[in-house]
Amino acid sequence: MSPLTTSAFDLPGHLTPKADPTLIAGDEQHFAAIAESLEQSIAALSDRLDAARQAPGGIGQEAMDRDMEIHRLTARLRTLRRFGLDLCLGHMVSNADPEPVYVGRLGLTDNAGRRLLVDWRSPAAEPFFGATHANPMGLASRRRYRWKRGRISDYWDEVFAVDGLEGHHAALDDQSAFIASLGTSRSPRMRDVLSTIQADQDAIIRAGSRGALVVDGGPGTGKTVVALHRAAYLLYSDPRLGHRRGGVLFVGPHQPYLAYVADVLPSLGEEGVQTCTLRDLVAEGAAAAIEAEPNVSRLKSSADLVQAVEAAVKFYEQPPATGMTVSTHWAEVWLSAGDWAEAFEAAEPGTPHNEARDQIWEELLAILADKHHDDVPDDLLRRALLQNQDLVTSLNRAWPLLEAADLVGDLWSVPAYLRKCAPWLSPEDVQALQREDAQAWTASDLPFLDAARQRLGDPEVSRRKRRQEAAVAAEREQMARVVDNLIEAADDEYGVGLVTMLRGEDFEDALVDGTALPTTDPDVLAGPFAHIVVDEAQELTDAEWQMLLLRCPSRSLTVVGDRAQARHGFTESWHERLERIGLDRITLATLSINYRTPEEVMAQAEPVIRAVLPDANVPTSIRGSGLPVVHGSASDLGSILDTWLATHADGIACVIGTGDIGAGTFAATSRVRSLAPELSKGLEFDLVVLVDPEAFGTGIEGAVDRYVAMTRATQQLVILTSS
Repeated sequence: MSPLTTSAFDLPGHLTPKADPTLIAGDEQHFAAIAESLEQSIAALSDRLDAARQAPGGIGQEAMDRDMEIHRLTARLRTLRRFGLDLCLGHMVSNADPEPVYVGRLGLTDNAGRRLLVDWRSPAAEPFFGATHANPMGLASRRRYRWKRGRISDYWDEVFAVDGLEGHHAALDDQSAFIASLGTSRSPRMRDVLSTIQADQDAIIRAGSRGALVVDGGPGTGKTVVALHRAAYLLYSDPRLGHRRGGVLFVGPHQPYLAYVADVLPSLGEEGVQTCTLRDLVAEGAAAAIEAEPNVSRLKSSADLVQAVEAAVKFYEQPPATGMTVSTHWAEVWLSAGDWAEAFEAAEPGTPHNEARDQIWEELLAILADKHHDDVPDDLLRRALLQNQDLVTSLNRAWPLLEAADLVGDLWSVPAYLRKCAPWLSPEDVQALQREDAQAWTASDLPFLDAARQRLGDPEVSRRKRRQEAAVAAEREQMARVVDNLIEAADDEYGVGLVTMLRGEDFEDALVDGTALPTTDPDVLAGPFAHIVVDEAQELTDAEWQMLLLRCPSRSLTVVGDRAQARHGFTESWHERLERIGLDRITLATLSINYRTPEEVMAQAEPVIRAVLPDANVPTSIRGSGLPVVHGSASDLGSILDTWLATHADGIACVIGTGDIGAGTFAATSRVRSLAPELSKGLEFDLVVLVDPEAFGTGIEGAVDRYVAMTRATQQLVILTSS
């Protein structure tokens, strides 16, 4: 189907009145222009991409610029090909101009310079999302489309002026674009919600990036929607957050969540946001177990204890207290304790421990060279000093290369070392933190491993640097031989000029490409990032927050969460929690409307959380499903799922419980999921079946797990018990 020859509208029979040409003729004409522009843009981008790929690679900055241009063109081309006409979200008409302004996932201009689509993130598009009847923002009307397989299956008009109803009656259904979207079946991936963003959500999405913005909201209020859209919006709108300035990091609670939201950011026209969980920030995170001892978990949740890593590293940065004689083939040189101290002070502030070692070496060599009075060529003296085993051994003892795992492992296996680094701990706490297998990593260890790795740097960096320097030297030597051969073979008439050119330093540097030599791949999650978005932030401990603050020196964050969904309790305020971990510019935005969970479900979920957190931000549901919460026996699980699948052609069901849920009574499929309660956070399903919810636990953790699990339902909740 070509949009140039076929209508963009594919309305079902019961919506025939909306197919009236007087309602859609203008849209059809505009879509034809969009289709033509898309075809031309895709062709032009393809040509530019082919040309960029075939262009010489270049060296240094030139090569980086070429790679970035290829990446930019590829991302733009992929988005245009992915969406086609459904790049368009809708249009709006202002009171001042009857010509509709069409809003899209990306901006689009035709060859004549006419704007066909304004990017949803641009200031010009803000009224499309932010206008309400209380504040129309200058709009007379707004139209939103629903797309299905590249064609419009429905659309809705909103009119903001009493005298503006003419011509809209067939399509007028205030708020229905949004309300209708709430009742649609769920899928394994988060559905596209851009066209139905609500005004309260849009205001938060477009808020400034300075400081920490807390988005507090209960289940179903659209926190995740806001978090994802805000990440895309900030990258577009704030030049301080661009990819060359660090970009944006999006942190989710677990891998099922990241898989669920994987399609959202690309659908918003943004593919440059890094996404991860806290475990992904540390190499040991994937295999780390849950801390078994609550007291140990509590101790390791402290940001103060993470700071002990600094003291642990400082222990290995003490210059020798006595001097030594350094012997060479030509003389003996005295290296005093003061000389050692001077060399150690040469390490630039902020340089990781292992990388600073090269700076100390250089300073030691300079000090020794100054004291070496014999007329010895610098390269010979330097080589002799580097091969002096006494000198190397002394530096290795005073400033050794360290591995993060060894450093943290020593804290958990050498009590005296832990007491020295964290003197405030009681003897009982020190003993509790010791373990037989020092490197049997748990999730609670990750902040310490991360802090140690950031502070130490890569112990291989100096060795890699020396290998790279040797490779550059070898390449220079080979290139010098080539230059000599060229000059020797040159015609006498041109020889003088050729010698001048080939012996030029700039020419030699151009021939030797040090940047092309082998290096390790950079850690894309190491930071620093210009902005970090954290979803389900109520679960982070003070220690885990340090992992993110290390990567965000700007302290520009979007903190998304719900105190009532904190599994380990959250009785303080957001301001108190964030000020304690080191943030000072904090703004709180609250979402209080539950767009997801039917009121029938919330009526039973609210008392569960109020029992342990009376001041919980329990949102108000704006719709009912007409389906009561069903209670039954766990033995009925299989038949309940079979009946639901037989009567629902679409949608996703999820069975939530502990242990081996419903063993033998059902099989997990693409439409029937099975999750532990803690892994259901951030997700949503049409049908949720809780099996033995009382087995989820007692106290705050058990109540939160039950509350979270209950509020995953968008249509119906079933609660089954074994007794």
